[in-house]
Amino acid sequence: MDGHVRRLLNRVSIALATVATAALLHLFLRSSSSCFAGGGRSPMHASLSLAPFPRTSCDAASRRVVDPDLRLAKLRASPRWRRRRTALSAALIVPLHRLRFLGESSRVLCVAAGAGLAADALHAAGVVDVTAVDLVDFPPLVRRADPHNLPFFDGAFDIVLADDPGALTGALFPSRFAAEIERTVRRGGAIAISVDRRVGSSAVVHLFRESRVLEVRNATLDGSLVSIVVLLRSTNRNKTNPY
Repeated sequence: MDGHVRRLLNRVSIALATVATAALLHLFLRSSSSCFAGGGRSPMHASLSLAPFPRTSCDAASRRVVDPDLRLAKLRASPRWRRRRTALSAALIVPLHRLRFLGESSRVLCVAAGAGLAADALHAAGVVDVTAVDLVDFPPLVRRADPHNLPFFDGAFDIVLADDPGALTGALFPSRFAAEIERTVRRGGAIAISVDRRVGSSAVVHLFRESRVLEVRNATLDGSLVSIVVLLRSTNRNKTNPY
């Protein structure tokens, strides 16, 4: 009796497995034959649009990888990008030129770079050697790196910029963030930090213990009231920030 029951259960298991396999094959063949990449749009339109998160297998099948160069060209063509780049140039790049820190041959690092606006503004100003990093890469301008542990040698850059007002104050470890910036900028080089004006520059500059403040000026970036703090990396190893 027990042997008869076991044989019956085995036959039922085999039958259920066959049905499940047939159902999966049916779904696979149906989705493959009915879903087309692009959803009827032209290839150029599909490559430039940022599709929403897929809700079905057909949505996922129609998603295309956006070409980084085309995405950057689209950003550069937008009025907001041009407006923000102009404001950033006036607030950060022009003062660094005036203070004789920034030139075409300068080695510049942009931290918390986002989509690479600061890097793009520097390129437009004629600076060639620009490196931009953030926690999430954004090709072709921004590569991925942890600002608390930057993958660069000591003193590798002439200037380090942080144009995001929340980059320093919103960092997980602000003191470590500041220390990494000071480590990677050469002695006698410059650090330019944008901070929310409500925070106050004095609450930020004390984090840079091996630099001294050269200039603090108010500016407006993308509608936000900020303070631009420019610091000089000390050439004296025993020098500490008076703040």
